[in-house]
Amino acid sequence: MTRPEPPFTGDERTLLPLWMDYQRSTLLWKCELIGGEDLARRAVPPSPLSLLGIVRHMTLVEWSWFEEVFADTKTASPIATESDRDADWNDLDPSRAMADIERFQCQCDVSRKIVAGAQSFDEVAANARDTISLRWIMVHMIEEYARHNGHADFLREQIDGAVGE
Repeated sequence: MTRPEPPFTGDERTLLPLWMDYQRSTLLWKCELIGGEDLARRAVPPSPLSLLGIVRHMTLVEWSWFEEVFADTKTASPIATESDRDADWNDLDPSRAMADIERFQCQCDVSRKIVAGAQSFDEVAANARDTISLRWIMVHMIEEYARHNGHADFLREQIDGAVGE
């Protein structure tokens, strides 16, 4: 797994998407080279956290902020949460782990296209209760990834001892 290294200088139109991709790639890196059983393993009971749960959660979060809130695309949620609002964490099937990772990557591609199509980071979300700029969404998403990537560090280390920044 290679991660894009964001440059030390640049405007936000360059830096924010690169930092998003850095965080997305970090999550995939933490999931690399381990099987579905380990991806779905909840390593810190009673917490529902698992690497696969984080991937599924971030798939849902990508869809929610970029498709549902910002673009108001009216597309169906990638994770069915009608019967369990925490299905992203709870509905884990190790045999579907690679399909879940692929769905995450596809959702990230959709988000990238939405961001690329925006006029500016001052553009306001089409389907939000409050006035929320794309800039705010991007910064929030970087924070969300950074927090969960910290969880992923601990989960992966507990699975096989792999560590890294």
